[in-house]
Amino acid sequence: MASDKVQPDEPTIGRLVSDASRDISSLISKEIQLAKSEIKVSVKAGGLGAGMFAAAAFLGLIAIILASMTIAYFINWNGDGLDLHWAFLIVTLFYLLVAALLVFVGLRMVKKVKAPERAIAQAQETKGILSKR
Repeated sequence: MASDKVQPDEPTIGRLVSDASRDISSLISKEIQLAKSEIKVSVKAGGLGAGMFAAAAFLGLIAIILASMTIAYFINWNGDGLDLHWAFLIVTLFYLLVAALLVFVGLRMVKKVKAPERAIAQAQETKGILSKR
């Protein structure tokens, strides 16, 4: 016949549950710490990357301004071409034309955006089912 008494070196069910609960809690805590440290590193790298994009955008803007002035002076060509004020006007009108084209294309793309009809219908269906209960 098997002995119903617990051996002194065998853990009880309560102790096993307690140990498992403690271990799971410790595991979750360590996972959260790991996630925090990974996110901290990712945010730092992302911030540096965003700063570099901002610096590149600023330098690109300066390059566009300088290129615009260069084009205007090429149109003038040391006074042998158009007058300088007309050259700058041509460059300005070109940029206004490009901006108008971008607005036109952007508006056409925005008008194509539609509400998520299937998701809305599914939500309405779910709402109807849940309200019947």
